[in-house]
Amino acid sequence: MAGLRDYLLSPCGASQPSAEEFAAALERYAWFLPLHAAAERLSGETDPLVGLMAPWRGESSLCRAAVDADALTHLTSGEVIDRFLKEEDLRIVADETAPDTEVRTAPDLDDEDELVSEELAAVYLSQGLRDEAVAIYRKLSLLNPEKSIYFAELIEKTEKQ
Repeated sequence: MAGLRDYLLSPCGASQPSAEEFAAALERYAWFLPLHAAAERLSGETDPLVGLMAPWRGESSLCRAAVDADALTHLTSGEVIDRFLKEEDLRIVADETAPDTEVRTAPDLDDEDELVSEELAAVYLSQGLRDEAVAIYRKLSLLNPEKSIYFAELIEKTEKQ
């Protein structure tokens, strides 16, 4: 039974057990589906139990062909990529109807443009730079007239500190 166990655990690496050993194991462990799949593989005959019980499981690892590991390790990455691309045409090609626009990786800012936010003003306040924070709040008040009262209160509070 040890040879059968080794074969079931590693069908590609272990030696094939005898037909008597398989028959005895099938008689004793009739419920064990991998044993039926291995017997099906060795005999070449279809086992109705495997067809009945295994369609939801997909193909058993015992039914798959052995993988040639040496062939896989001797390939370079370029050869693997070429083989993959030859199987199907999976090349990424630019769309000819797409507009030719420049891809920007950084924002275009003029020297006159200045980034202002409440977070920047809070950073200035935490650093003790009250004048810079007040300047930021004034710019925000001009940019957001609907919040001008809010910013006026912040300016007054900051100037009193």
